[in-house]
Amino acid sequence: MDLTQGTRKEKNDRAKKMMLWFGIVSLIMAFAGWTSAYIVSSKREDWITDIVLPESFYMSTAIIILSSVTYMLAKKALKNEAKKACATWLWITLGLAMAFVGFQFSGFSQMVAQGYYFTGPTSSIKMSYIFLIAAVHIVHVVAGIISLMVVIYNQSKGEYSSQEHLGLSLGATFWHFLDLLWVYLLLFMLLVD
Repeated sequence: MDLTQGTRKEKNDRAKKMMLWFGIVSLIMAFAGWTSAYIVSSKREDWITDIVLPESFYMSTAIIILSSVTYMLAKKALKNEAKKACATWLWITLGLAMAFVGFQFSGFSQMVAQGYYFTGPTSSIKMSYIFLIAAVHIVHVVAGIISLMVVIYNQSKGEYSSQEHLGLSLGATFWHFLDLLWVYLLLFMLLVD
């Protein structure tokens, strides 16, 4: 396929898809770097191995997985021209996204209540990594929430249909990536002592 061919709209759509995938690959590389540094640092003598992750992290994991399901249901509803159902699923996804962020901050509070801090004399390198990895993920979830709000706005204006739904599809792809990334990060933090 010659990427220089096609209508202006086709070229624009391909560019948007490409930009999303460049962004996702960049995020994968960044988190691969942080998790690699985590593994290397785990060989240090001062590495703490008996940390229990907060319950809120598990709750937030269930919530973000559910939010991916609701995003898929929104996309399916749109493809069936059920625009009201699509809007409902998008709003539910937004509510779940906000709940995810809330549970993440609750997890940070639980870690601080256990005496673990990001920096300072009572911090540890392992906890600093856990705070950093989770916090950077939250920043990207906030970007996903902003993207979702744009999708909700555009959907309310009638810009999407079963034939024309690139914005919703790109938003859903990014959201599913954030979901899979969090599941990976949680499993990583559980399994790499």
